[in-house]
Order: sequence, then structure tokens, then C-alpha cells
Amino acid sequence: MLELKNISFTVDSVNGSGKKEILRNVSLTVEDHSFVVITGPNGGGKSTLAKIIMGIEQPNDGRIIFDGTDITNLNITERAKLGIGYAFQQPVRFRGLTVRDLLTQAAGRKLNYEETCDYLAAVGLCAADYCDRELNSSFSGGELKRVEIAMVIARGTKLSIFDEPEAGIDLWSFQNLIRVFTKMRDETKGSVIIISHQERILEIANKLIVVADGNLEAVGSREEILPDLLGESRNCKYYKGAV
Repeated sequence: MLELKNISFTVDSVNGSGKKEILRNVSLTVEDHSFVVITGPNGGGKSTLAKIIMGIEQPNDGRIIFDGTDITNLNITERAKLGIGYAFQQPVRFRGLTVRDLLTQAAGRKLNYEETCDYLAAVGLCAADYCDRELNSSFSGGELKRVEIAMVIARGTKLSIFDEPEAGIDLWSFQNLIRVFTKMRDETKGSVIIISHQERILEIANKLIVVADGNLEAVGSREEILPDLLGESRNCKYYKGAV
């Protein structure tokens, strides 16, 4: 279980006029085996919150508790060893390494061909076409995203964080991505957090968290939160830009 307690984060203003608050006193809980989507307007603090959970950014105030351990001061590597994984908006390309190499690194052990096939099949990729293919510029954005998800599955992380996975991919790849995430929701034992403002991703969440202007505006089930985001209540303060 992940607990954020009174998380605040500020940065220096661009014009040098002082500090700018990005997150204000955010407290929330992500239960075990949950599929959570964090949404809200652009610039509201969603991606910053994800980076704080992973340790890419450090909060100015507050605590982060993961499985009963205070990880507030742990670095990225230490958090990864505890079972937290992070997928960037734009996955990194590794010249000279094949998809099989990356899956082996993610799993932390040598994988046989059948195991590699299983991980690739889980994200809708044919092992014969991808297993020994070098992860270079020939990969599309959608292919990269799915390989990255296969790596997360191979790692078996307790908590997987995806920062706007729909960024930079075409409609066809997005449809495949939805199928992959739906399968993860139904079959993965660990918890998943997705940062997104795409309606299709919101619709498969078990829990929605709305962050706007640095504040936690709403937390609840998909049934509780989504109608307000998509329905007639479009004047609610966290709606604009959320979907």
C-alpha cells in the first residue's frame, strides 16, 4: 500500500519573484491490487506527483509510506528495489540492445524463449518479430510503449506508475494500449497508477484521483467521479482540460 501524507512541492519562479507551489498538502492512499488513474487539468501537478512517488523529485514537506516503510528520503534506485516501477512519457531507446536483452534485465534473470514470448504476447506483440529486434529508431511510439509495459510485467513490480502513456502514439496504438491496460487491471497482482486525461483510460480505472492547481480535488471510484468529469457538471473547477 502507498500512502502520501501532506505532500507539498515548490519550485523557484521563472521570473525570480519567489517560490511557485506545484502541490499543496496532498494526502492520498493507493491500496494494494488497485488500478488508479490520476487526472486533472494540464499543469495541475499530476506528473510532478508521479515523479515524487518514484523519487525523481523530492517533496518540500510531507511523507511517503510504501508497505509500511517511510521512503520519503530514498532515491530512485532504492525505491525500485522495493518494487516501484516508472514508465516515462517518452520511453528511452537503447541502441545495441534487443527487446530480449531488456526483458532479461527487467526480470533480473535469464529468460528462455518461451518466457520472452509470454511477456511480449501479454502486450500484443509477436515474439518472432520483436524478440531479437534492436530497440532503435525503427520502433514506433506505440511499439516502444508496449515493450516498456512488457518490461514492467517482467519485473513484477508491486507498484507501476505510467506517466501519460498515450503521449505521442497514434489512434491504432492507443486502442492496443487500452487493451493492454485492461488486461493489466484484470490480471496483474500489483498496483497500477496511470497519469492521464484520456477518457478511455479513465473508463477502465477502479479509482480516480483528480489533481488541479496543486490540490487534491476529488478521490473516489470511477462511478463516483467520472460522471462529474464527463456529464453536465462541466463547470466544476477540475473539469477544464481534464478530458
